[in-house]
Amino acid sequence: MANHKSSKKRIRANERRRIENRYYAKTMRNALRDFRALNEKAVAEERLPKMMSIIDKLAKRSVIHKNKASNLKSKLMRQVNAM
Repeated sequence: MANHKSSKKRIRANERRRIENRYYAKTMRNALRDFRALNEKAVAEERLPKMMSIIDKLAKRSVIHKNKASNLKSKLMRQVNAM
């Protein structure tokens, strides 16, 4: 158990961040699932920039790794181009 004020505060802050990160990561996964279910190219092309933005923001905040973000974006682009 923590003995210092600063370490107790750090524990509280880490818990808050963990919950926020879980929320944003889950939101991204749900958005990815919905995007992958699309069948129309026009709709997918319209939503693609929004998905890229979501992924980039999570990578910037270190919720997901930058390489994972790059891989996700690449897969989404390939999906849209293959339609």
